Amino acid sequence: MDQVKVPTRVNGKEKEEYVGVGARFGPTLESKEKHATLIKLAVADPSDSCTTPKFKLTGEVILVHRGNCSFTTKTKVAEAAGASAIIIINNSTDLFKMVCEKGEDVLDINIPVVMLPLDAGSSLQKFVDGNDTVTLQLYSPKRPAVDVAEVFLWLMAVGTILCASYWSAWTAREEAIEQDKLLKDGSDELLQVSTTSSRGVVEITVISAILFVVVASCFLIMLYKLMSFWFIEVLVVLFCIGGVEGLQTCLVALLSCFRWFRSIGEFYVKVPFLGAVSYLTLAICPFCIVSAVIWAVYRQYSFAWIGQDILGISLIITVLQIVRVPNLKVGVVLLSCAFMYDIFWVFVSKWWFRESVMIVVARGDKSGEDGIPMLLKIPRMFDPWGGYSIIGFGDIILPGLLVTFALRYDWLANKKLKSGYFLGAMSAYGLGLLITYIALNLMDGHGQPALLYIVPFILGTLIVLGHKRGDLETLWTTGEPERPCPHVRLQPQS
Repeated sequence: MDQVKVPTRVNGKEKEEYVGVGARFGPTLESKEKHATLIKLAVADPSDSCTTPKFKLTGEVILVHRGNCSFTTKTKVAEAAGASAIIIINNSTDLFKMVCEKGEDVLDINIPVVMLPLDAGSSLQKFVDGNDTVTLQLYSPKRPAVDVAEVFLWLMAVGTILCASYWSAWTAREEAIEQDKLLKDGSDELLQVSTTSSRGVVEITVISAILFVVVASCFLIMLYKLMSFWFIEVLVVLFCIGGVEGLQTCLVALLSCFRWFRSIGEFYVKVPFLGAVSYLTLAICPFCIVSAVIWAVYRQYSFAWIGQDILGISLIITVLQIVRVPNLKVGVVLLSCAFMYDIFWVFVSKWWFRESVMIVVARGDKSGEDGIPMLLKIPRMFDPWGGYSIIGFGDIILPGLLVTFALRYDWLANKKLKSGYFLGAMSAYGLGLLITYIALNLMDGHGQPALLYIVPFILGTLIVLGHKRGDLETLWTTGEPERPCPHVRLQPQS
């Protein structure tokens, strides 16, 4: 269904611009405002236009109510009375497709048909009933085939995984070097290194990968059922907490690359409830908190997407640094579960809930907010209808876990870029996301589950390359290449 813009004038002064939908029958509207004719508005009598109006029209746009007759009947009556177009006021604030009923002839309809929501139609009727002169235009701007926002969002998602992968691989290589050094020295610290989680890293298991679907589904249902202004406020607070932690972690790691900041980060102070905290972390923390608070306060403004994306990217990179997939088997289970989860809640859920639960939650319907904060978004720059191009955190984090695993494996196995698995996994993600946006445009903007396209590309690429190069068993089981055991220097007995 094509959206229609309805800019109005009352007594010659510009008033509100309404948005409606055009019917699947009748002529096509102009696509540009400058070509749309300014036409006077009249209210139908009888109001439903199911029977011949009591007065003759001379090219006005007639405003009618839903009534009991079909859309085509109203249109034919209005056209016979001399109307140049018909605007139908829906009996609710929602809009839906206007189609002809079975057996109806619509080839002889020559005037445009537009539906407006109840509040918009009532406002127009109030002006006309008050003896004001209302004029309006009807036009339907065409969306661009590809908006620049989608290109930038693609670059943002790919760049986020790229940064997280190299950070994770660098950390894993440093840990491996440290372990090899301890082995060579025969140090007693080796036991502690091998029996404790390295730097707070959390490894996903097969069980936790399966439980992900259950937990994520329960959380999604909770979001759907409890969606309201106050519930969104709770999500905003949680997002700010995660964003502060992510931004702080990324800034500390980035600044530690410089010698002067690295020296500050080597000194610690004990903080109640937090333990030992470096001076560098203490210095950066207020900036991160203030950044999150500023975003939360001004999140309704047009520029707030910048702050949301900065906090979101920092959080995603931190998660991909902390959470790891230990081998390909766990990665296959995790992405397969995510694949089914995405398809079910975008498409199948319509059969039970009469609407796509995933899309409703992403849009933030019934909350009074412009979507939940757990999204990266960029305003559509050349779209006359405005809005945002968005991508959920899960569409970056879940495939990103396997991409970061691929680069860690390559670095530990001393593989070059062309002979490794990271280039294939990264390319597969980029291609899958690109196809998602192509499908989104082909489906007239209807929401698409990104993992439906991304998961087959990534899993297929890694499995095929692993089988071809003879590394599939190692990738599937241990997830780490065999490294030569360094010579261990035995400690003399006393």
